[in-house]
Amino acid sequence: MLMVMFRQVVKPFVTLFSQVKIGLTLCIILFSSPLWAELTIEISESYDNAIPIAIVPFGFETAVLPAVAEKNPPPLSQAQAPLDLAQVISADLRRSGQFKPLLPSAMPSQPHNIEQVEFRQWRPLDIDNMLIGKLVDQGNGFYQVDMRFMDVLRKKQVLGKRWNQVPKENLRQIAHQISDLIYEELTGIRGAFNTQIAYVTMRKKGKKRHYTLEVADSDGFNAQAILKSTQPIMSPSWSPDGKKLAYVSFENGRSEVFIQSLDGQYRHKVASFKGINSAPAWSPDGKKLALTLSKDGSADVYIMDVKTRKLKRLTKKWSIETEAIWAPNGKSLFFNSDRRGQPQVFQVFLDTLEIRRVSFEGRYNANPEISPNGRYLAMVHGQGGFNIGLLDLYTDEFNVLTDTFLDESPSFSPNGEMILYAMNRNGKGQLAVVAIDGNTSQILRVKDGEVREPAWGPFLTE
Repeated sequence: MLMVMFRQVVKPFVTLFSQVKIGLTLCIILFSSPLWAELTIEISESYDNAIPIAIVPFGFETAVLPAVAEKNPPPLSQAQAPLDLAQVISADLRRSGQFKPLLPSAMPSQPHNIEQVEFRQWRPLDIDNMLIGKLVDQGNGFYQVDMRFMDVLRKKQVLGKRWNQVPKENLRQIAHQISDLIYEELTGIRGAFNTQIAYVTMRKKGKKRHYTLEVADSDGFNAQAILKSTQPIMSPSWSPDGKKLAYVSFENGRSEVFIQSLDGQYRHKVASFKGINSAPAWSPDGKKLALTLSKDGSADVYIMDVKTRKLKRLTKKWSIETEAIWAPNGKSLFFNSDRRGQPQVFQVFLDTLEIRRVSFEGRYNANPEISPNGRYLAMVHGQGGFNIGLLDLYTDEFNVLTDTFLDESPSFSPNGEMILYAMNRNGKGQLAVVAIDGNTSQILRVKDGEVREPAWGPFLTE
């Protein structure tokens, strides 16, 4: 495996680049299939100066039938609600590390309408902002969601929105959208809770290993398996529109690159050349893929036009050149190379093919990932271990963000505030999230098996 060779470590659950043809079972799963095992989130750290906030449990009502119209719909118990929206929103905001939601048991009251809010009750609790809302059962499996976000100090509403005819299965997405609205209102930065992540799980059944490419909400819920195989799956990469994944599969006994739509309607093999086919990465406009191929002898970086499959070779060195990723402006790529003897990160400019070295801190830097705004470059940094480092391309300041074990595969959230990465914990592959200032907020794991190869998807369209 190219990345194993490059990092000089063996990934815990994959031994690749075997050219021996092995029998396998491959199954493409459509999104209508049953849910797969969801990720479990553990909050590991949070900011000491997290902002207190009140996310009041939503009221739950039933729509009034015209024949028995009343001034107020009959109240229903929280236990009858199909989803605790406030709990999902509180978990989102807490996981960001920026907010400290008040426990419902500590709330002086639980209003659902503005008229019920008594602002003086909340001042002693140091609460500046409060969310109230209600969920209304409209019948036939559809719901209305109302939210009002209040400024307690100014005694006024600052945000308000209603969603009508929401299917039950979409209520969690609405909760994430509410979290995004609150996050942006209070930080000025677009929230990234209503997004998805892709990752690969490995589970052992007897002596066999089974790999699954999965997609889940950013909090690990609503996990869906889109590909299963008895052979390794690697390097998922999201298309900019969030509708497709490119990835590496060994289903035919060797590395090949595929593009698959998330709705399962099509799946195409785009790279199956002699030797290595690896590390796909979408261009910002979604028209090209950066790839690592060794069809001409050495492992080099190529660009493929997705529509025509035409290739352009960017590097020509008898060294390992791999894991290329695009700059947000689409004018250059960052990649790994051991052309100086040890793995470092380089940048190639597409107009001139000029190549310059980018990483200088330490003897090992690999697996680069660029932030959406183009300012930060995350990478795997070797210093007696393998951790996630962050280079500020504006100031050249470099910091090591993590202290976990065998860290790899960093992936920025679409708002650039968090980094999802893989690490080894208690001998098992798990995922973790770290803020760009180094405060770890969560660890994601599966109940049985291991999880690796994370990729955080783009913003979803509502």
